[in-house]
Amino acid sequence: MSVEKDTVRTSSPFKGMGTKLDTAIAKILNKITSAALAPYQAAVVRIGFALTFVLYLLREWPYRLDLYGTTNPWGFDLAQRLTASNNAFTVLLWSNDRLWFELVYHGVIVASLLLLVGWHTRTMAILFMVGVLSLMNRSILLGDGGDTLIHLMASYLVLTRCGQVWSLDARRRKRKGTPGRDGCDRVSVALWSLAGAGLLVAQVTGFAKIPAGWVLILWGLWLIQALWFWAGRRRSPDTWALLDVVTNLVHNAAMLVIAAQVCLLYATAGWYKVQGARWQDGSALHYPLHLDYFSPWTGLSQVLDSRSILVTVITYGTVIAQVAFPFTLLNRRVKNVLLAILITEHATIAVICGLPFFSLAMIASDMVFLPTNALRWVGARVAATRDRITARLRRSKGPGSHDEDRRVTV
Repeated sequence: MSVEKDTVRTSSPFKGMGTKLDTAIAKILNKITSAALAPYQAAVVRIGFALTFVLYLLREWPYRLDLYGTTNPWGFDLAQRLTASNNAFTVLLWSNDRLWFELVYHGVIVASLLLLVGWHTRTMAILFMVGVLSLMNRSILLGDGGDTLIHLMASYLVLTRCGQVWSLDARRRKRKGTPGRDGCDRVSVALWSLAGAGLLVAQVTGFAKIPAGWVLILWGLWLIQALWFWAGRRRSPDTWALLDVVTNLVHNAAMLVIAAQVCLLYATAGWYKVQGARWQDGSALHYPLHLDYFSPWTGLSQVLDSRSILVTVITYGTVIAQVAFPFTLLNRRVKNVLLAILITEHATIAVICGLPFFSLAMIASDMVFLPTNALRWVGARVAATRDRITARLRRSKGPGSHDEDRRVTV
């Protein structure tokens, strides 16, 4: 009996741990399902990659036919055979007609600009992905490394709610007073219906040549978005709540994948550099500075290369920064310092080595790690500047212009 008594009185050191663990798990689940995390980071990644790709397309506009069009040395037949073997998706191989190419090329420019400003972001994100895949899979021999990153990020952005802030969608929802129900207005439904009808007609007529896997992906995305529209119109709280939770989960998972992709990129790049003899002896930077392809400013390259100590410091510093970056995520301050160094490095590469779009793509991907407070501060400064410019324009019109604008708006 005494033994039983002692046993009852003895308290386990693990008592209460189960309850604390359950509470912690519940808090984590509530956080990742109740809201789309990192909305400002998602918005800046959207803006960065849309801007990078539209600038690239505009720069290559005079040479578009040679790069992706009807006069491309990588012929139409060669491209068809390659995509048939690897099941790559591109709408440019649906037809070899120049009119079709011009429609696709300029359509991608428009979709990129609309994604940049966040106009019906869900639809534009998918059209942006289709455009990026179509152009890059048409001519796989082009690109400087940044194209692979754009290729990946365009696919990831489809799964994010990247239009929650800093977008025309966000401004429209704020005016309507429906901050949570994004993408359920009539224009969005009309655009989505038109996209589905176009895809259906292209398949029925045999014009579209889509691999079976991509047929499932495209129609799957279309049906999921149609379900979102249906729930928004039906105004069923339970259905909407379920879809909102699933959407938040997908968004948060996609943002985690984007962050992991950037870490993997830096880690692999850094460890491969460690194995190179030129990176080990600190002379790796010397060689690209003497290549015409990577020396658009010959004088600047010569000045940099004339300082051997600086070349060695930059070479070793690049390796250290890339290898260390994934580990710095454990300390916010160290991460922010190293992030600023990496962004400065990419900006320098853009100027010295003549790789602006590669550097822009890298900087856009780095921005997923920017602090939220810093992004909000930048957004507030931009909004204040915009308001000052708008106020000056109104004052320049005269004292009655404001009332006149209000009458026109009403």
